[in-house]
Amino acid sequence: MTPPRPVTPVRAASVIRYDDEADVLVVGFGCAGAAAAFEAASAGAEVLVLERAGGPGGSSALSGGELYLGGGTPVQAACGFEDTAEDMFAYLSAALGPHADEEKLRAYCEGSTEHFQWFVDRGVPFRHTLWDAPTWMPPTDDGLMWLGENAWPYDTLARPVPRGHRPAVGHFGGGLLMEKLVAAARAAGAATRADTLATALITGDDGRIVGVTARGYGQDLAFRARRGVVLTTGGFVDNEEMLADHAPALLGLGKVSDGLDDGSGIRMACAVGAATRRMASVEIAMTALPAMAVRGMLVDAHGRRFINEDVYPGLFSAAAVRNQPGPCWVIVDQEGYEAVPEAERWGVVPRFAEESLAGLERELGMPPGALESTVGTYNTHAERGQDPYFHKNAAWLRPLRPPFAALDPRLGFGPGDRESAGAGTGAAGFTLGGLRTTVDGAVLDVSGTPVPGLYAAGRAASGIHGEGYVSGTSLGDGTFFGRRAGRVAARATVS
Repeated sequence: MTPPRPVTPVRAASVIRYDDEADVLVVGFGCAGAAAAFEAASAGAEVLVLERAGGPGGSSALSGGELYLGGGTPVQAACGFEDTAEDMFAYLSAALGPHADEEKLRAYCEGSTEHFQWFVDRGVPFRHTLWDAPTWMPPTDDGLMWLGENAWPYDTLARPVPRGHRPAVGHFGGGLLMEKLVAAARAAGAATRADTLATALITGDDGRIVGVTARGYGQDLAFRARRGVVLTTGGFVDNEEMLADHAPALLGLGKVSDGLDDGSGIRMACAVGAATRRMASVEIAMTALPAMAVRGMLVDAHGRRFINEDVYPGLFSAAAVRNQPGPCWVIVDQEGYEAVPEAERWGVVPRFAEESLAGLERELGMPPGALESTVGTYNTHAERGQDPYFHKNAAWLRPLRPPFAALDPRLGFGPGDRESAGAGTGAAGFTLGGLRTTVDGAVLDVSGTPVPGLYAAGRAASGIHGEGYVSGTSLGDGTFFGRRAGRVAARATVS
């Protein structure tokens, strides 16, 4: 493993010359960087974005493109749903908790309808249609989807309303989203310098951050920031040493990233005394199809159910990976499997199929009678439209009848898909923790004081999340607080 690069801060007095300068330097050109650059440039600041890759996009461009937005957007209204910021806050407090950042979360929920319009104004298209079934990602261009709001216990805490907003493109929408945001930032006047890897922060005699050093095309470079530096460099899932230190739950799993989420921005800021928050919090996605799991059941290696299968799939993924003896299996009968439309099967086929549960137990190496007991109990209650142990919605309850099948998440989605399954583990993820920031993106030091001239947003910062995650809260959080950081940095006193 390549040792991490030194990130020792550089004194401004030692910098012989600057290769370029701007009012605001944005480091990283994913969704948070694009949002920060757009707002800073729109506020009249001269903006330069440094991107280590050959072009913009980052992990955001590879994402599904979901944006968790609510409070009463036009898409929600067109689909027949009434929503409020309070209901959105109540759901997210539970789903992103425990220990979600209440101040940031409340600001995010109260500003959500305005944030939706901001995307529309940047040219992001949304269809006013709903995908009304559990899924990781709709195969259609529907503009709205459920993300667990209608599953127990969340449906008892807030009015169930779908809030997963999606750009009008089938499957992965991150590319379209970033295309619009990058174009908006450039149209606002932000300049870009690609293939430029930021290596350290430059500090003035008073401790203020006044720029960054970098490497580009084999040369050592220096860039001056007259008003501030905004770090939007992503998380640290690609840094094995940082994972071992802070988020070992992801060790050995697949990585949801563009391969460049190495924690460099977090490390550079920590080198000048910045504090971090929730560094152990992670997102985990298991390659189990919600459309099949909800029609059957999820069981651990001992044949036991452990969660209601209609929850947001990231929640059943985390429960499976963190708390259950593996491997985890999706058990479904023939009727349930065939009820999933072909387009929604993603090429997934059963690994084992048997006429009897006893035969399936033997194939899966489970204790004799374990799966029979689990399915028997489930069927008894399903006959009455009940699930007293796990509270799956009655709409998905029915007795399971032979023949039975076991689907193996470790095989990934579709024939030969191993990469998304995390080298055969069936799970992949990314980090949620990062630099401790104010609601306006100012990076705080270990005493709780803002580091002058330094801001952060996106996965480089600790945003609205506690220990939970829901799709769309990375792109949503990153752009929302990226916008705020860009505006504040643009107004900072010129040094």
